[in-house]
Order: sequence, then C-alpha cells, then structure tokens
Amino acid sequence: MSILIKPIITEKATMDSELRNCFSFQVNTKANKVEIKKAVESAYGVSVEKVRTINVRPDRRTRFTKTGVQHGKTNAIKKAIVQLAEGETIDLYANM
Repeated sequence: MSILIKPIITEKATMDSELRNCFSFQVNTKANKVEIKKAVESAYGVSVEKVRTINVRPDRRTRFTKTGVQHGKTNAIKKAIVQLAEGETIDLYANM
C-alpha cells in the first residue's frame, strides 16, 4: 500500500508552504496520521511536527442529454497537510 500518492501544488498550498512551512499531499484513504508522518519523513528526509488530514467528498453531477439523464461523480480523496520542523523544507520541484 503506497501512502503518499502525490503532492498538491495549488496556489493556496504554495502560499501555505511559504508562510507556515506546511506542505500538502494526496494520501491513501486508509492511511492514518502516524503512517503519513513516517512516509513523509522517510521519503523526504525531514522531521514532521504536525499532520492534519481532510477527507474530501466526491462531487456529484447530473447531465441532461439527448439519450436521457446521466449521473456521475468524482472519486473521494484524502488530503494531508504536514507541518515541518523549524528551518526544514521540501523541494517539490527538484525531480521534475
């Protein structure tokens, strides 16, 4: 089971990393805070102070087409916001 899926690089997440030294990741929905902390520390070689998690519900859509009404939804994901120790940072753009 892979715990870290991908980093979240949005305008809000980038501002959070610059101001509060917090980095956002999309993680496995079954992972808990202890597993997320160990995965970030081993993958990036930093020390983690705090982990906050968010379960994001799926978005549901209804489309009216010629063939009838179609229902669809996106996948539910889990986000983790990881706060690092003072003076440490993660370079997310290094391996692009």
